[in-house]
Amino acid sequence: MIDLDGAAEMFAAASDLTVGLEEEFALLDPQTLDLVQRFEELRDSAAERSPFLSEHIAGELISSEIEIISGRGANLRHAIAHQRKLRGELFAHAAAHDVALGATATHPWADYREQRIIDTEHYRRVEEGLKYVAWRNNTFSLHVHVGVHDVDRAVRACDRLRPVLPLLLALSASSPFLDGRASGLHSSRSQIFTRSFPRCGIPDAFGSWVAYRAYIELLARTNSIVEFTQVWWSVRPHFSFGTVEVRVCDMQSTAAESEALAGLIVACVAQALRDIDENLPFTDLPGHLLEENMWRAIRHGLDGRMIDFDRGAEYPSAQIAERLLAWTAPVRAELDIEPALPERNSAQRQRAMFDAGASMREVYDATVREARESYAEEVKV
Repeated sequence: MIDLDGAAEMFAAASDLTVGLEEEFALLDPQTLDLVQRFEELRDSAAERSPFLSEHIAGELISSEIEIISGRGANLRHAIAHQRKLRGELFAHAAAHDVALGATATHPWADYREQRIIDTEHYRRVEEGLKYVAWRNNTFSLHVHVGVHDVDRAVRACDRLRPVLPLLLALSASSPFLDGRASGLHSSRSQIFTRSFPRCGIPDAFGSWVAYRAYIELLARTNSIVEFTQVWWSVRPHFSFGTVEVRVCDMQSTAAESEALAGLIVACVAQALRDIDENLPFTDLPGHLLEENMWRAIRHGLDGRMIDFDRGAEYPSAQIAERLLAWTAPVRAELDIEPALPERNSAQRQRAMFDAGASMREVYDATVREARESYAEEVKV
């Protein structure tokens, strides 16, 4: 099931900077805002409403979750245009079936023990292999695929993106609540997914396709994996699409935030490729250092401080966007990407409401309204 020669051929045929977007929504009862297990119903009835929507719906582990996938866009603008149309159709389809959609990375109070794994061969394999780790993973993410020509460049781009992953997570944090409690974290999704799944989080630096291929071959030979997607790293070469897939981000509460974050991610991948092609010097930091920033992103999000390893000093996490925009300025100018990131991310907004006395349900209700008012609107690009 793992065709490594085919993967190399896929990247050889790929074009730089095509873009694909994946957004995962919670399925909710509109009155109680509890999770409802209705993915199969919405999937099966979508074809009657819209063949376009039906072709771009996917399941994501549990029956109370639905994913929409833009497909391959020639660039960021095209991918966003497709995704906006899909969002509008998905929200209308869900509303017609009396289902609301949530867009935070965890559900604040749902009991994971009550959620059912969807019945597909892939997810049966995931459940059998991981058991509790799979059952516990009731989370919702934003994934961005960026096309890369040549598999060796893709592996090396993933290496250069390793230090960026905690920064993107801090920017994207949207999951301060879990199991009916204020978790004290900004991204509780990362704690129960990234910290729990095997082969997940910040990958090692591999340096070349030869080394990465040897790693996948070892995993397959020793029966550790039977699909390459069982390598759940927060950034990875995607063998089926010829892309670098950035998987570290929490789901975003509004469409504007999702699009801005996607634009920044595309710019980061593009700048990494530019730096590779220009042979700019780069030092692969050891994982134990990068994990310090990953924990800070999980715990404190944009309210904390990150470590600048070049200087050996801290800086406010509120400066993350500024730093990433400065690094990516050359390619962003060429690609006309100007991400409009909000002053406060979703986790900060939710925590502020809760600290001011709002109940957890009131906070979640506000995020559901945010999602409906932004994602449901079909906007021309």
